[in-house]
Amino acid sequence: MFDRVQITFLAGLMVLLIIVLELVRRRKFREEYSLLWIVTVVVLLILSVWKGSLKLIASALGILYPPSALFVVGSMFILAILLHFSVVISSFKTKNQELAQRLAILNLRLEKLEEKMSGETGSNSGKVGRK
Repeated sequence: MFDRVQITFLAGLMVLLIIVLELVRRRKFREEYSLLWIVTVVVLLILSVWKGSLKLIASALGILYPPSALFVVGSMFILAILLHFSVVISSFKTKNQELAQRLAILNLRLEKLEEKMSGETGSNSGKVGRK
């Protein structure tokens, strides 16, 4: 029924699914990002169990050995996930840079305010001492 490649692939997918779910449970992985991985695993599980779909995809892509189509589809999903994470990281980098610039401006304003306050306190204390 299943050949060795499909059994190995099924076992690997099950391990990956368990790892993703465990990372979400331990709050090491956010749910919004885990959905991409879970969808990938589910699609690959369906394709690995339903041989007709593999034969259809393999013939459409010109692949002679249908289980190899699993690796092609899996690679496409992984590339999509990598693209998504690249967009997220780029967005975080931009936001981080903006926050660093705002923090620098606030620190400068705080230093100027502290200098102004210490200058006023110094001049006031001199007036009080003269009375």
